[in-house]
Amino acid sequence: MATNIAGRHFLKLLDYTPEEIRYLLDLAKNFKDMKRAGVPHRYLAGKNIVLLFEKTSTRTRCSFEVAGMDLGMGVTYLDPGSSQMGKKESIADTARVLGRMYDGIEYRGFSQELVEELAAYAGVPVWNGLTDQFHPTQMLADLMTIEEHLGRLKGVNFTFMGDARNNVGNSLMIACAKMGLNFTACAPASLFPQEDLVETARAIAAENGCTVRLTEDVTEGLTGADVVYTDIWVSMGEPDEVWESRIGLLRKYQVNREAMNLAKDTAIFMHCLPSFHDTKTTIGAQIAEKFGVKEMEVADEVFESRQSVVFDEAENRMHTIKAVIYATLK
Repeated sequence: MATNIAGRHFLKLLDYTPEEIRYLLDLAKNFKDMKRAGVPHRYLAGKNIVLLFEKTSTRTRCSFEVAGMDLGMGVTYLDPGSSQMGKKESIADTARVLGRMYDGIEYRGFSQELVEELAAYAGVPVWNGLTDQFHPTQMLADLMTIEEHLGRLKGVNFTFMGDARNNVGNSLMIACAKMGLNFTACAPASLFPQEDLVETARAIAAENGCTVRLTEDVTEGLTGADVVYTDIWVSMGEPDEVWESRIGLLRKYQVNREAMNLAKDTAIFMHCLPSFHDTKTTIGAQIAEKFGVKEMEVADEVFESRQSVVFDEAENRMHTIKAVIYATLK
């Protein structure tokens, strides 16, 4: 029976089977091939979507806008100051208004409960562009990139370095468990994912012939890794005051050349971006001046190395988001 997710929300990968995720990855590959070959694919002409952003973004916004326009759709972007959502109008009322005008709604912000509430009232598909708990569209891009470079997903040894209880760490653990990758979170114990989510992931992994492991030991975490992944040490929305403590906790988990040498020679480096691999950003320069740290979660040498696939990963956000839009609205 052919996979059909038309009319579904895309809020977290926990809601999707491995077969449905595989369908989205295959669809994204087809869209990527068409995009690169210059083949028009305005399959959703006449439909309209709205993008609600409480948190700013480069890749998520551009991916949804280009994907929507490639599919022939009208796209409206609303930044934090452009709507009354949650201020003068409840989330439920906002959802019911937008659902009357648009065929799909994207939300990027803080609360997973908020995107779930939008979905409950909108009457049209709602897509999670990022919340504090999950980042499902990033996961599809990551899985697509791994498969492109390693030729497989099942059996891949995947290590996440850093703050493993953030939205990316949570989502990668679930994505790996769903698709048969052996997941390792290499982090201080205080930054491990929540225990209930770990148990859920381990149960899913058992069904798919893979493992979920947590370790504080860098050598144990990286030895034999096919993929080394990291993210910024302080997530958007966290107070500036946590930088000092987070740097102290995570300095030894920086992905540098020594760390990559523990992984397989064929290992790839991944990062969802943006990255503080130098001092060429305002925050990077401020942190360097204040704490003397010129490279944070990843060394510039690794970020710019032949093992780094971060810009393939960034491009694949567009192709996988296009697959999600099309599959849920077709």
